[in-house]
Amino acid sequence: MASEAECHPLGMFECQLCALTAPYSYVGQKPPDTQSVLLLEESYVMKDPFTSDKGRFLVLGARCSVCSRLVCVSPECSLFYSKRFCLPCVQKNLGAFPQEIRRDMETRTVTPKKP
Repeated sequence: MASEAECHPLGMFECQLCALTAPYSYVGQKPPDTQSVLLLEESYVMKDPFTSDKGRFLVLGARCSVCSRLVCVSPECSLFYSKRFCLPCVQKNLGAFPQEIRRDMETRTVTPKKP
């Protein structure tokens, strides 16, 4: 029998940078029906629609640890470096990040896609 979270999503996740939308079924660090999974951030999660395995899930995104903007995990919208950061906040605070992240940011583009 399907769990409550599978049948009734909690709401719609919407990235505040690219406008990606998807129904989420859980918010937190320990997704339901998982044995030993502990996410490193409070994430918006949905059940993996491509498998019947109840323990499989997709992380949609999380809140930026600087500005609290809800962002997806796309490399065009955010990065995870001990915490989730939206790319606009990374750009504003680039000097606070290690050289490796600064080099990585040179290859990324920060272009808001939402009108």
